[in-house]
Amino acid sequence: MGRSQESFNKKDVRNKKEKKRKEKAAKKLAKRDGEKSSFDDMIAYVDENGVITNEPIDPSTKTEIKLEDIAVSVPKGSDEEVDPIRKGTITFFNESKGFGFIKDLETKQDVFVHANNVIGEIKEGNLVTYEVENGQRGPNAVRVQISK
Repeated sequence: MGRSQESFNKKDVRNKKEKKRKEKAAKKLAKRDGEKSSFDDMIAYVDENGVITNEPIDPSTKTEIKLEDIAVSVPKGSDEEVDPIRKGTITFFNESKGFGFIKDLETKQDVFVHANNVIGEIKEGNLVTYEVENGQRGPNAVRVQISK
């Protein structure tokens, strides 16, 4: 007699719970009856190119790597001295604003130049010599003068 008092919503909730319980029991039985997964199925192998595979790698294809050949940090700089005086071409110079850029002839890198660091007068296209110093925003050209 207690069930006649139940509303439609309560019956619906009870049916959903019962259905979920039956599905869970069916999954459990299927898992128990199915193939057992082994540790070998879970192992992954990495080949010489870094690709993950599920097949073991052939030991004859392995190459020996010396521990000394592995570079873990930034390589040490060379001991040879670099000439502090560089050569480059003025690619852009705005006289009204007082700045421009020099393209280094060796590294092809653009270097900022300010009018306060110029000795004499320079124009776009001039071949100049200069020294590089690190500024707040990158390399700056100082002691810039027209090359002779």
